[in-house]
Amino acid sequence: MTDETRLAVAALDDKTVNELRTLYEEVFDEVCRSRHKKYLVRRIAWRLQALDEGGLSNEAKQKARELAATSDLRMTAPREEVMDNVRRVTPEEDGYVDWDPRLPPPGSFLERRYKGQMVRVLVLTDGFEYEGKRFRSLSKVAGEITGVSYNGFLFFRLGRRKK
Repeated sequence: MTDETRLAVAALDDKTVNELRTLYEEVFDEVCRSRHKKYLVRRIAWRLQALDEGGLSNEAKQKARELAATSDLRMTAPREEVMDNVRRVTPEEDGYVDWDPRLPPPGSFLERRYKGQMVRVLVLTDGFEYEGKRFRSLSKVAGEITGVSYNGFLFFRLGRRKK
């Protein structure tokens, strides 16, 4: 790594978030959507070093193109009938079911519009399903959707008081 790049990377910690966002947009040539300083410092430092070192070799780029050309790209797993894998909650002999009353019954969908997209989550007896992946908690689903730690009940607006 050159001395110039070393100095540029060292100076990143002293910059404000707005300065880092501007620099991110310059080095990546794309809009910066983050305001997380540590993340921006790491990404920009990586990019500056990659540009200084020359990035990937031609062989690595060619191998990546070959892999991309031969792979089947799917964003979600193929789905059979949605209800095939759903187990119904049946009360035990004493009538007790360990189920959070804020949740709809298994087999129902939770829906919410997030960033212009409709998000649909299937409620299962042992968790939740979102885009073909299973999750044990609603908070994990909300985290997957937003990219940050988020309370699942708040995200899906469940259990609010009626006014």
